[in-house]
Amino acid sequence: MKNLTAIFIPLFLLIIFNSCGKDEEIDKEKPIINLTAQNAFPLSCDTLYFGESFDLKALFSDNVELGSFSIDIHNNFDHHSHSTEVAECNPDPIKTPVTPFLYIEEYDIPTGQTEYQTNLSISIPSGDENGLFDEGDYHFFISLTDKEGWSKQKGLNIKMLHR
Repeated sequence: MKNLTAIFIPLFLLIIFNSCGKDEEIDKEKPIINLTAQNAFPLSCDTLYFGESFDLKALFSDNVELGSFSIDIHNNFDHHSHSTEVAECNPDPIKTPVTPFLYIEEYDIPTGQTEYQTNLSISIPSGDENGLFDEGDYHFFISLTDKEGWSKQKGLNIKMLHR
């Protein structure tokens, strides 16, 4: 029994020390949403039009690997803030929504990407079964998540109008 103990204790210690080796480096950085890239759209204070499409142009990057992004467009008729908006744009008077537009979609980024240029066409309907969508102040909210789960958000104040 003493011989088995003499063999197992060093073997056990060897296994523990080897398992405590260098782990993979942990990703501690949030991804980046770049709206200063050439042709970026939309930007703060831009106007989107109901019944038309637009191309979302943004450059996303991460130090290890990107995961997914989502777009949330919702009314800002009450002038609320997400603390991510960088520009104040001549807001309309506060109003109560009647038929507000709402768009929430998530998109995967191809595996293995550390940089990704969006080229996404988004179609905005003129209205729904309740009538034409309300014109006015809206938020265009981008959320970017990397594979590790870190996220970055960017909110833009925009106008949405009918032509």
